[in-house]
Amino acid sequence: MPTSNTDHIPTPTPAQIRRWRRYLAAERAEAAIYRELGQRREGPEREILLALADAEARHESHWLKLLGPRSEPAPHPDLRTRLLGFLAKRLGFLFVLALAQRAEGRSPYDDDPNATVRMAADERIHGEVLRGLAARGRTRLSGTFRAAVFGANDGLVSNLALVLGIGATGAPPSVVLFTGIAGLLAGALSMGAGEYVSVKSQRELLAASRPDPASQSALAHLDVDANELALVYRARGMAPEDAEAHAQDVLATLHLEADVPPEELDPHEAVGSPWHAAGSSFLFFASGALIPVLPYLLGMAGLPAVVVASVLVGIALLGTGAVVGILSGAPPLYRALRQLAIGYGAAAATYLLGLLFGATLA
Repeated sequence: MPTSNTDHIPTPTPAQIRRWRRYLAAERAEAAIYRELGQRREGPEREILLALADAEARHESHWLKLLGPRSEPAPHPDLRTRLLGFLAKRLGFLFVLALAQRAEGRSPYDDDPNATVRMAADERIHGEVLRGLAARGRTRLSGTFRAAVFGANDGLVSNLALVLGIGATGAPPSVVLFTGIAGLLAGALSMGAGEYVSVKSQRELLAASRPDPASQSALAHLDVDANELALVYRARGMAPEDAEAHAQDVLATLHLEADVPPEELDPHEAVGSPWHAAGSSFLFFASGALIPVLPYLLGMAGLPAVVVASVLVGIALLGTGAVVGILSGAPPLYRALRQLAIGYGAAAATYLLGLLFGATLA
């Protein structure tokens, strides 16, 4: 039986050799990806990524020892790993981190008797390291990204539903076209304005909830015996005894910042800029809403225009759903199909209502 002891392993079978060569190629490719990402960063991120590359090199040496001369000629990584390496050189840092995180989560070492327990544990931890590296980027992106995804999805679905609903009533193609363009402009402006107000209001609410630095000047004049500062901490959820002790510490140092726990990221950063959110929502809504109108802009009409518009929107929905899945660490296929089902469901309901309304008018 095969064993993980590389010094006493029996002669491997052809299937084992093929599997080990596949692992060797993957480890080499992943180490190269981490080095590529590390070269594009600075400070701690660079050090972490280069340390991950070193860890993959240790795994590479394990398979080299098992294979011996069978490691030549150098094996090629599988298509998925090659694609990840290609994207690492061309796409954004966060996107590649999310893809690499999913790749580390699919490690086969847990069930392979020739991989050591330590290697399997390493792969799991690598996924968590990548999750940590991606966390700040995901948080920074969340406000604008939410607006972009919501805007694109809303533009695709609402304008497809509008175009199909009007078309189903029997309206001329020119009416459908101008209805779609009107829906694009009105929706994009509405989405942009709504996102600006929403994000601006959220930032104002967050600002109103954070400690006021101006309160620092009141510390030296507080009644130490009454210690009303403890009421502040009780209002923030501390138990009476803990609030009293914490207030005494603050009064001893006269340093209110001791009250504020260190935060890895400003909450405002997660909300995003109102102007960025508004611009992102406007542009992505307009881009999504343009797709259902394209067949009519090209002079199509009737059922062919409906089919082409629906297919184009379906492809776009699959794409946006997959991107959301990748960046959020969820299965991209599931997210893509869910997005498609929701979008088509809404459009189909509007189309049926349009048919019904058209029949009533007739």
